[in-house]
Amino acid sequence: MRAIVAVDELWGIGCNNKLLFSIPEDMRYFVNFTKNKVVVMGRLTLESLPGSKPLKDRTNIILSSDKNLKTEGATVCHCVEELLNQTRCYNPEDVIVIGGEAVYKQLLNYCTDIHVTKVKQTSKADKFFPNLNLLENWKIKSVSEEKAYNGIKYAFYVYYNERISV
Repeated sequence: MRAIVAVDELWGIGCNNKLLFSIPEDMRYFVNFTKNKVVVMGRLTLESLPGSKPLKDRTNIILSSDKNLKTEGATVCHCVEELLNQTRCYNPEDVIVIGGEAVYKQLLNYCTDIHVTKVKQTSKADKFFPNLNLLENWKIKSVSEEKAYNGIKYAFYVYYNERISV
């Protein structure tokens, strides 16, 4: 299992169920990374998507404790164990966690690597990703050159979990 996320300098990921930044290259990176793969998200992340609909050209799995949640075009799992059973039939590298905060925290230790777009500024955030720099088992594997869009500086990082990565 892997994850993808965009964070600000304080590891903020969202505010009022919206992303903090809209950077076209980051969106392309997300699409290319997740297309034809299995994406795992929480209910709020699903609701934040256009039309509150599952993402096209992907297998969508929603992790939610809401036993009444049904979403056309997606499988709903109600606990981590159910999710892990559901994803066993897929290549683990093709299962990608895309948010939000609670789902990232529940699945962090199951991920082998995390693709992080780090934006070099802070924004008002009410949802956060765990700061991987403070977690001893997470190490930086690669960093892109710094890029800029409309005055927003950012870089693409890949972290790996040394406890479960090969």
